[in-house]
Amino acid sequence: MAGEDCVRKRPSASTTTNKSTENEEMQRRPDGERAFQNSSNGRVDVDHVITRKMQLIAEAEQLKPVFMKEVDSHFTEFVNSLVAKSALLDSSSSASLFPASCSEKELHKAKALRAPPEHGKIFTARRSLLDELFEVSHIRTIYHMFIALLIVFILSTLLVDFIDEGRLVLGFDLLVYVFGKFPVVFCTWLCMFCATVIIPYSLFFQWAQGYHSSSHRGIYSLFYGTLFTLFQTVGLGIGPTYVAISYALPPASRFIVILEQVRLVMKAHSFVRENVPRVLSSVKEKSSSVPVPQISQYLYFLFAPTLIYRDNYPRNPTVRWGYVATKFAQVLGSLFYAYYIFVRLCIPQFRNSSQEAFNLRGLVLCIFNSILPGVLILFLVFFAFLHCWLNAFAEMMRFADRMFYKDWWNSTSYANYYRTWNVVVHDWLYYYAYRDFLWFFGKKFKAAAMLSVFTVSAAVHEYVLSICFGFFYPVLFCLFMCFGMLFNFILNDRRKGPIWNVIMWTSLFLGQGVIICLYSQEWYARQYCPAENPVFLDYLKPRSWSCHVQL
Repeated sequence: MAGEDCVRKRPSASTTTNKSTENEEMQRRPDGERAFQNSSNGRVDVDHVITRKMQLIAEAEQLKPVFMKEVDSHFTEFVNSLVAKSALLDSSSSASLFPASCSEKELHKAKALRAPPEHGKIFTARRSLLDELFEVSHIRTIYHMFIALLIVFILSTLLVDFIDEGRLVLGFDLLVYVFGKFPVVFCTWLCMFCATVIIPYSLFFQWAQGYHSSSHRGIYSLFYGTLFTLFQTVGLGIGPTYVAISYALPPASRFIVILEQVRLVMKAHSFVRENVPRVLSSVKEKSSSVPVPQISQYLYFLFAPTLIYRDNYPRNPTVRWGYVATKFAQVLGSLFYAYYIFVRLCIPQFRNSSQEAFNLRGLVLCIFNSILPGVLILFLVFFAFLHCWLNAFAEMMRFADRMFYKDWWNSTSYANYYRTWNVVVHDWLYYYAYRDFLWFFGKKFKAAAMLSVFTVSAAVHEYVLSICFGFFYPVLFCLFMCFGMLFNFILNDRRKGPIWNVIMWTSLFLGQGVIICLYSQEWYARQYCPAENPVFLDYLKPRSWSCHVQL
């Protein structure tokens, strides 16, 4: 028995070996883990657990930027490779092998092999960027901040009116005025739309049917081309402008007429431009059938939120009417937002500006005081039209390609800003102004092609503002052609750092301040100092330069 007790008390060799191994393992562990192991003999050291958790969180925060940078780098390489493969497939009808990992030289070759001009824009089903970003709670909070700012504007207006009048004033006289004479606007739009449905399609149909059998194809095409040009310049050009001026439509009503005029002109041009080459190609191939689109396809295009004609577009299976109602409600909310911005920030500032003598100090203060309302109006125009309005019509039409804009707010160059701010108009200018210019004059004249696109865009923008405000004051044209062109070459695509994004936003803020300040001063100067017997030059000469003298 005594021997057995001794055997029990004597540690075995294996037990000793295991304990020594555990001790060595403990020595290898970090100090924090050894302390936790020593202090957790039946109890939990809460302070140590919290400390260790904070250490792990700090390490994770340090690793997160590196991880996200790696993921972004690999994702960018993957997307570039995918785009390069797509470009090769579009530009070549024959099948070719393409390696899974593309080198830099292969990517440059793929970019050079883009689809030819006649292929044009490729539509695909995709959501709008803001719809995706609003699913992130942080981005949605910014949207909530703008709603809160609207509530502050409403409360400010109501309280000031209550103090001044002794009662709540809920009138919206400004909105009623700027959208006045709506029956004239609706009748004008209806005439424009019906004419655009009937005349361009009929002219193209008649030309396409008779072109194959015509013995004088050049004269035949010139005749129908002249008729189409007359319709564009007289029917859609002079007609609506005459109505807007002769009926003295208020500013917002003029905007509706003139913007619809420009939209229908661009739509009609796209329809003819995309279908004429198909007819010419069928005649060259001696095809028996004439490729004329159906009237239903053309009608769908006139309502679709795009300016590039296609026979068919990617379509969604159903219409989300709740989504449509939400977008139209947001458009209405944006209108009231703009109303309160003008009532609280613009009208009090500019109402008495014409009574003060012009001086440099007053101009500088006016520009900087106009930056806030100008930037807010810029955001509202983008959100209400490019996001809400176009998405509402796209949903009703089941139009699946919702890329009406890109992430223009991240632009580090004005070249990228012009491409991403309004993709719908940019596509039209790129395919029908820039690329057609290069096709006609040659690829050596890229600078001239870019200058022509800038000139066309600046002239159309200034035309819209001149007709809608009722006076010619080429502030926007000068900003486009002078500073816009200059920044387009200085802030080019090689500028990638964050400082260039700051510079882009600073110049954009200043530009909005200049536009709001100068156009508002001219508007009130023409209200307070009307010309007694105006001649044509009176509409061209800025009244704000001399209105204070008359007072």
